[in-house]
Amino acid sequence: MTQDGGLDDRQQRAWRSFYRMQEVLRARLEQQLQATSGMSNADYTVLVVLYDAPGQRLRQFELGEVVQWEKSRLHHQLSRMCQRGLVERGPDPRAPRSRARYVTLTPAGRQALLAAAPAHSREVKRLVIDRLTDDELDQLGALSTRILDALDAAKPSDGS
Repeated sequence: MTQDGGLDDRQQRAWRSFYRMQEVLRARLEQQLQATSGMSNADYTVLVVLYDAPGQRLRQFELGEVVQWEKSRLHHQLSRMCQRGLVERGPDPRAPRSRARYVTLTPAGRQALLAAAPAHSREVKRLVIDRLTDDELDQLGALSTRILDALDAAKPSDGS
């Protein structure tokens, strides 16, 4: 570690490579989704989370926790998706007096996701999976899980 608590050269190289890889990969996947489905990565993320949820619906605050977006970003994203008929927002139909707002995947949203998924999966495979050996893929999964578990266990840094 450097005297000022920063990263040494080796750590800096690893971090910058990792960070750039994420940015380039995110951009390439976004381009692919837009080109093949007209969908943004944010659209795809919301649709996948809802598709995997029990009953293909979640309370809005739970969806926000899963995708880790601020309330305003989630609100605007869901508004755009509602306008396009991909999701619906509303009260729990089993408890209409409840103040909880639910987000539900619509049939059109499910169809859009299922239409986009094969091309997206092929692109993920082409850009990432096919570049790694089986052992490297297992290592990538293990390292990613370790970092995510630590992030989930810690509160966001206040910058100090």
